[in-house]
Amino acid sequence: MKKITLSMMLLMLTIVAVGSSLAAENPRIGVIRFTNNTHAGWWHGTAGENLQDMLIAELASTKKFTLVERKELNAVLSEQKLGASGMVRPETAPSIGKLTGAKYLVSGTVSAFEENTKGSDSGISVMGISVGGSKGKAYMAVDLKVIDTGTGEIVDVRTVEATSDSGSMRFGLNLGFLSGSLGEKEKTPTGKAIRACIVEISQYLECSLLEGKGSSCMQEYDKKESKRRQKTKDSITLE
Repeated sequence: MKKITLSMMLLMLTIVAVGSSLAAENPRIGVIRFTNNTHAGWWHGTAGENLQDMLIAELASTKKFTLVERKELNAVLSEQKLGASGMVRPETAPSIGKLTGAKYLVSGTVSAFEENTKGSDSGISVMGISVGGSKGKAYMAVDLKVIDTGTGEIVDVRTVEATSDSGSMRFGLNLGFLSGSLGEKEKTPTGKAIRACIVEISQYLECSLLEGKGSSCMQEYDKKESKRRQKTKDSITLE
């Protein structure tokens, strides 16, 4: 009887340990693309890839996600095929069938961008958001989409915004540096708005995928979204 009880206890402890391990697993994310629906002058060449790299780096710095390579996947597959060809020493060859799958795929579309706006009273409206004030201000909005790879469903969408000017930024963070073709914009309002948007996307994904619905951080984002929608609604004039 004691052996059965001990076996059951060991089994229960094992189940609890496995369950805790699975619960503690970081969300597996792949960042697949950034596209542009604006006439932003800085968007050219490899800008989309630069934003993709920036978001990957920002997510990795949180140490709360498992980042799955998708941008350079062909290079990874080529290396695995080379290992399977017999041309590489077996002890150093990567194994086929060992790639980590992503639970979520993330994409972003730059849906609004405005720079160097003038006049605090006149201003302009971008996607329903008032952008006024002094010269040297930049505004950027990114439509974020999260896809569940298991079902193909879009499980989350959110518009993330950032505003900056030549002297300050509304995000009190160490924002690092811009990469690639965007490097020349690093110290400009444009560069600050771009980096701030990437940071905000990372923070939103951390809230959405780790904290979930009903959390305090999600309530804050819902308030921002409600405010954005109301401004969009107020900007529409019906005759």
